[in-house]
Amino acid sequence: MSTAIISDIHGNASALRAVLADIDTRGIERIVCLGDIIGYGPEPLACVDLVAERCAWSLMGNHDFGVLYEPTNFNAAAENAAYWTRTQFDQTEDVEDRSRRYRFLGRLRVRVVESKVINGERSMLAVHGSPRRPINEYIFPDDAVGDQMKMRAIFEEIEGIAVCGHTHVPGVFTDEPEFYPPDELGEGMSYTFSPEEKAIINVGSVGQPRDFDPRASYAILDESSVSFARVEYDIDETASRIRAIPELTDWLAERLYEGR
Repeated sequence: MSTAIISDIHGNASALRAVLADIDTRGIERIVCLGDIIGYGPEPLACVDLVAERCAWSLMGNHDFGVLYEPTNFNAAAENAAYWTRTQFDQTEDVEDRSRRYRFLGRLRVRVVESKVINGERSMLAVHGSPRRPINEYIFPDDAVGDQMKMRAIFEEIEGIAVCGHTHVPGVFTDEPEFYPPDELGEGMSYTFSPEEKAIINVGSVGQPRDFDPRASYAILDESSVSFARVEYDIDETASRIRAIPELTDWLAERLYEGR
């Protein structure tokens, strides 16, 4: 059974709805989320409700953590967005809805291991950041060759395949070491796993891509391969909503058009 893996929605409900519609068109019934459902974007409540409704499970990202607890080590734009997002939860008039959403955030896990996912025998580890520091460690594409000590330590934490988000840059890390962005994977943007190989898949970002492609990104995991999907959505809608909220900087709208 195929699984659609989404991540880093960041309160962008327009992008999330477009991705969910694309997943439905493909007939994929199982969806999981790697975190950062909220933060930055203008529709956090809608995004939480959609993930809670449509996903088998979701992880906690650093922005989910920042809204629920405290936004530490955030830049000014991210910190202001976190406090504004928390206000949206707090100001929900329906007490049951407010409690339900906070319970959902509070129960998000930091890591999930699913066994016998790859070729019927190998496990999949799911984290937001990295296998070593699940919530907030970045694995950048340049780390594959630029910081091999870091990559060796991270690969030691996994037995089979890992999936993550956090950098908003999709692609496949292998223990060669190497990083393969989707456009280097050939037709179908698909990567087939080799027996015994370890790989870390970054599924990219639904709501705030940063690989200079403004289309929403997600991944589809099958028993022996992973493929990447890109989906166009109404950026103008999200950008206009951001600009209408004084607490959210206009830069958060502008970056969506450039995918950065």
